[in-house]
Amino acid sequence: MTSDRLFPSRPILAASVAVIRDGRILLAARGKPPGEGLFSLPGGLVEAGETLGEAALRELREEVGVEAKLIGLIAPVEFIERDEKGHIKHHVVIAAHAARWVSGEPQTGPEAKEIRWVTERDIADLPMTAGLTGILEQAFRLAREDSRPEDSRP
Repeated sequence: MTSDRLFPSRPILAASVAVIRDGRILLAARGKPPGEGLFSLPGGLVEAGETLGEAALRELREEVGVEAKLIGLIAPVEFIERDEKGHIKHHVVIAAHAARWVSGEPQTGPEAKEIRWVTERDIADLPMTAGLTGILEQAFRLAREDSRPEDSRP
């Protein structure tokens, strides 16, 4: 972990992606702190010159080996953690996206120690990062709207 991620002087920008395939979303158990072992969306830091969507898709490819097509921006999620003295230990703003699976079977690795495709019913029973339930609900809703015929969309 670089020194600018731990006790940062300003919030750090990241992007993540909820990949939908056959009515399920891809989740990965984090392989590193913070939140090690908790299920989350594949994602990571935005690099200079990269759009939020490009960063989300790159991280998806790097972390789990999956290709996807974005269908929409869901919402920003803020992760703020303080140490025992109240100092900001982590502050990450994550732009969460929804996408449709295109290719690749997800693989575990250093950043994704377990992978699951989950339904809306499955999410209630999983240990997940804070705020993820609402993001997943929005991703499922976007996927339903995206699958409707063009003439029935608002």
